Amino acid sequence: MPLAGTVFWTVVAIAGRVLPSAQVAYVVGFGSGAIFPLALLIDKVSGRQTVQAGNDNPLLGMFLQNLGLVVLLWPFVIIAAVVAGNPLLVVLGGAILMGIIWIPYGWAADDPVGLQHAIARCVLSYAAFVFAPPAYRATAIAIAVLLCYGYSLVRMRRV
Repeated sequence: MPLAGTVFWTVVAIAGRVLPSAQVAYVVGFGSGAIFPLALLIDKVSGRQTVQAGNDNPLLGMFLQNLGLVVLLWPFVIIAAVVAGNPLLVVLGGAILMGIIWIPYGWAADDPVGLQHAIARCVLSYAAFVFAPPAYRATAIAIAVLLCYGYSLVRMRRV
């Protein structure tokens, strides 16, 4: 999943520089659904098994519950963007919502990197949204997410 997320947010970072903000919002909104299938494809190509179903896998249940939470909150993010007239709220909301998925990973793996990733991703995404110039906001948010992925991938390798 982290590799698929890294690919996705790299695409968002590039899109943020070449597309209008409304189109970047569409990339994030619709593209976010591609992360899980891309992760399955990456694992299939690399010969790894992504999901091991069963009652003995606490990660699967927590992941699916958190995924449900993210799906329930997406309409709120979209409505907020429409009401505010700012499509970049979709990029910010996506960065934060998709970061929630790291929390069950940390819990199941007994690894603090999951919660650290989620918190850092949230704080850095807010900072990027507030402090980056409007023309660079989407890219700045994507780079904040990519920094969190980089940290987490390095940390996960040491555990």
